[in-house]
Amino acid sequence: MKHTFPVTSGNVLRCRGWRQEGLLRLLENVLSVGEDPDNLVVYAALGRAARDWPSHDKIVETLKTLETGQTLLVQSGKPIGVLRTHAKAPIVIMANCNIVGQWARAEKFYELAEKNLICWGGLTAGDWQYIGSQGVIQGTYEIFMRIAARHFGGDLAGRFVLTAGLGGMGGAQPLAGTMAKAAILCVEADETRIDKRMAIGFLDTKTNSLEEALAMIRKAQSEKRRLSVGLVGNAADIYPEIVKRGVVPDVVTDQTSAHDLVYGYIPSGRSLDEVRQMRKGDPKVLMEESTRSIVRHVGAMLEFQKKGAVVFDNGNLIRTQAKNGGVTNSFDIPIFTDAFLRPLFARAIGPFRWVALSNNPDDIRKIDDLLLEKFGSNQIVSNWVQLARKHVPFEGLPARIAWLGHGERTELGLEVNRMVRDGTLSAPIAFTRDHLDAGAMAHPNIMTENMRDGSDAIADWPLLNAMVNCASQADLVAIHSGGGGYAGYMTSAGVTLIADGSEAADERLSLTLTNDTSTGVMRYADAGYEDALDEAKRKSINHFRLPQ
Repeated sequence: MKHTFPVTSGNVLRCRGWRQEGLLRLLENVLSVGEDPDNLVVYAALGRAARDWPSHDKIVETLKTLETGQTLLVQSGKPIGVLRTHAKAPIVIMANCNIVGQWARAEKFYELAEKNLICWGGLTAGDWQYIGSQGVIQGTYEIFMRIAARHFGGDLAGRFVLTAGLGGMGGAQPLAGTMAKAAILCVEADETRIDKRMAIGFLDTKTNSLEEALAMIRKAQSEKRRLSVGLVGNAADIYPEIVKRGVVPDVVTDQTSAHDLVYGYIPSGRSLDEVRQMRKGDPKVLMEESTRSIVRHVGAMLEFQKKGAVVFDNGNLIRTQAKNGGVTNSFDIPIFTDAFLRPLFARAIGPFRWVALSNNPDDIRKIDDLLLEKFGSNQIVSNWVQLARKHVPFEGLPARIAWLGHGERTELGLEVNRMVRDGTLSAPIAFTRDHLDAGAMAHPNIMTENMRDGSDAIADWPLLNAMVNCASQADLVAIHSGGGGYAGYMTSAGVTLIADGSEAADERLSLTLTNDTSTGVMRYADAGYEDALDEAKRKSINHFRLPQ
């Protein structure tokens, strides 16, 4: 059955308040920009906004009737009931895909999902925070720019970036690459994904020929011209072929759906139709074939690394899958967080985002102006806002993302709430952030890999973060763990706030945005990071430094 996914505009409420209405519009928005909305999939092959359509419809119905002082509980995308709480309590509390440790394996997840007892919320899919590829663009751009600063004199002009995967997460790569002035080649097995990225302005051109793709990249390099090329093909075939030809890109990564060997990754030699049939009929064979392809894929990445390319894992579990397939040195490839972004996370600087619930782009432009005025001395923020205004098209509800840290998020949230109150903005604004944030994720192969104190696998931190945000009056709080191939690998927390212009929203924003980043600084200070200890001291965060 085909569904329609309208993006609601204006100030007419269908719910009993803007807190409920804002969350409803965010749910509608993730489906409007999702990969496979008819199946409620937002991104990453399995990341769902709700468990099934009856669950979705009941969530919508409940948000429309939910009163102040009531809280909706959601368990793995299924609404399970409404509780009488109080006016300052969250509107929605959810827990998605949390399986007891010894059972948290891919095969157990698939078994539970087949019984419709669980679904994976991804990171920002199940709690309705995804804003399209823009939500990933700045993080990808910041990675590229840190590589540029460390290795290439400040930008990637004249440099060749090779990557793969143009889904809901990977689709940010071509635009982030060209914003960093690179010539970037993006390999993707599903041509419809390439077409989608071109249609929204994230990708310049496409080809089915590796020869043509490399020729376009070489020409752009020689002219030091930005260019993004989508190549229809399988990375497990294309990467080794590029190695064989003796071509060495300057930067190599990957963002295929390698985290899931059944519903994500496409093995070499298989068509999309064949893979869809095998998912039901031969999942074990499909997992084996995907693993063999990933072994070749990562083997080529390691060859590029030996030849001098800057190679990194972009967070899709591909090194882990390769190691399980016998590539014992797959972790010679560093993870992006540890390699490039940890000093930012140690100060709780991370991907913070806001969404114009009015569907009015002018609201975002006005907040852009505010950012440039208030944070003009913050080079990361001012540079990004100016670039995003020029290069990043809106998808669904107009939104913006910027890497703001402790205190900055609170300052912006309160100022935006004032702008809603005095009519400068046409409707309320939703604030949220990525789960990949300082205090919000434990993932020993991504966010918390190589922590200084060895605390990589300890999941207390995102659980504490979620409880703190509930106590701080957030509008939505979620705890997510991995599903599919991510089962057993991660736990994270999400939070959403609606700036509706009220004094009550001032209190919610002040408490939640301040405490959310405080727990992030505390997490890294506890692990012994000097940047975090300095941030805690400078910002008067009441962190205890006790001996381990």
